[in-house]
Amino acid sequence: MNEQKKIGTVFYISVMIVAIFLVWGFFFPKNLDEVTGTVLSAITTSFGWFYLVATFIFLIFAIYVAFGPYGRIKLGKDDDEPDYSYYTWLAMLFSAGMGIGLVFWGVAEPVYHYLTPAISEVGGETPEAARLALRYSFFHWGFHPWAIYTIIALAIAYSQFRKGESGLISSTFRPLIGDRVEGPLGKGIDSLAAIATVFGVATSLGFGTLQISGGLTHIFGIPNNFTVHLLIIGIVTVLYLISATTGLDKGIRYLSNLNLGLAGGLLLFVLLAGPTSFIVDALTTTIGGYLGNIIPMSFRMTPFSGGTWVGAWTIFYWAWWIAWAPFVGTFIARVSKGRTIKEFVLGVLLVPTLLSAVWFSAFGGSAIFLEMFEQKGIADAVNNDMTSALFITLEHFPIGWFLSILATLLIITFFITSADSATFVLGMLTSKGSLNPAVSTKLIWGILQSSIAAVLLYSGGLGGLQTASIIAALPFAVIMLMMVLSLNKALQAEVREEKRRERKRIKKLEELLDENNMK
Repeated sequence: MNEQKKIGTVFYISVMIVAIFLVWGFFFPKNLDEVTGTVLSAITTSFGWFYLVATFIFLIFAIYVAFGPYGRIKLGKDDDEPDYSYYTWLAMLFSAGMGIGLVFWGVAEPVYHYLTPAISEVGGETPEAARLALRYSFFHWGFHPWAIYTIIALAIAYSQFRKGESGLISSTFRPLIGDRVEGPLGKGIDSLAAIATVFGVATSLGFGTLQISGGLTHIFGIPNNFTVHLLIIGIVTVLYLISATTGLDKGIRYLSNLNLGLAGGLLLFVLLAGPTSFIVDALTTTIGGYLGNIIPMSFRMTPFSGGTWVGAWTIFYWAWWIAWAPFVGTFIARVSKGRTIKEFVLGVLLVPTLLSAVWFSAFGGSAIFLEMFEQKGIADAVNNDMTSALFITLEHFPIGWFLSILATLLIITFFITSADSATFVLGMLTSKGSLNPAVSTKLIWGILQSSIAAVLLYSGGLGGLQTASIIAALPFAVIMLMMVLSLNKALQAEVREEKRRERKRIKKLEELLDENNMK
């Protein structure tokens, strides 16, 4: 009875729309690619500036709420304590946020930018190209994406744990639209969030499968074909569904800690066994270049030269992070109860950004070093097959074969954690915000996600679905800007109420003192 009542309109709308895209991608993959590609091109051409401005607003607002008058407000009741230790909390949000992406792009992106610099006037494969390559990798994986996650996670956590609302994204809009969050408008917001989550995660499952297959081919010589892809999806699906049935405090928690441990071990080895001085110097100078150029990079467009690099990378990334925001933001909110706003923002914004910077310096820096000074052919690997770039780089380290196995295992655990987290979030979004969605609901979403990934790998429609998720980011960016206004309004009201209570207490104290003096 209770489980059935919790599965409402949002669940059925989301499943229906996802099924339509699934059928479209299976039977007409080229048409899906063409239609979504045309729409995406129009969006990036006409609204690229909007993505840049909106993302910068999210970053500024995140900093403001941390250091402004709201920082001491707790995400929960005043006496609530955090549910998780700092290590587990950071491991969970990092694993859900971009763990598998860092493994995939840690080598590929800096080397790609080294070959094709962000600024057309800079020649490829030059020292300046290398500096720009790491700077833009920091930029694309640093403060801006985590600010996007911070905004939506903060809004949900505040409304849910401080104000007692449901865990739905629509509930964050009550300060703006009142009880209309219970009607069609609220259901539309939640449906869009669920659809964006399904598209983003299913696509990542597909690309994650390709990378795991690439690793197995590189290490063991296993054929890289659809049969192997299907087997990988089947095994990983069973693993993450088992994890999903164990709940948040067991499956996701343990896997997230394992992820961070494996990633930390691999990172430490690369730092120590690689060109350590080069890596540290690159990290130091790139942090300076990143911070010194963060505002120009945040608003960089190329109207005078007609360049396409910004649209293909920065605008595409900003849209991608926004498309992922409902999933990652909802999950981060769920595990952040009991933290103050300042503590929350600093944790979500600073720590993952620093970890990403160190990761790109270690892996991307090592790859650029091997390419620039030792001509090891890393650039050819990126040009031929991005999924092999990491493994070919690790070949040049001591015990490279073992490191490749460790990297493949890390990809698998990140894969499982992301999929597990996604089934949990989709269960919440389509079960009226339940903090503990029914196992059956999570299983439905888990099987559906894997089915989409498998069908689209078979039909070749992954590119179209990825593009569809980016298109969904445009309306969701507008929703997030409204969320900023709603959250700010709610926080202002709380601060005013706190000041009113404080004045009342002072007045009462003064009256008591006056009475005592009269006696």
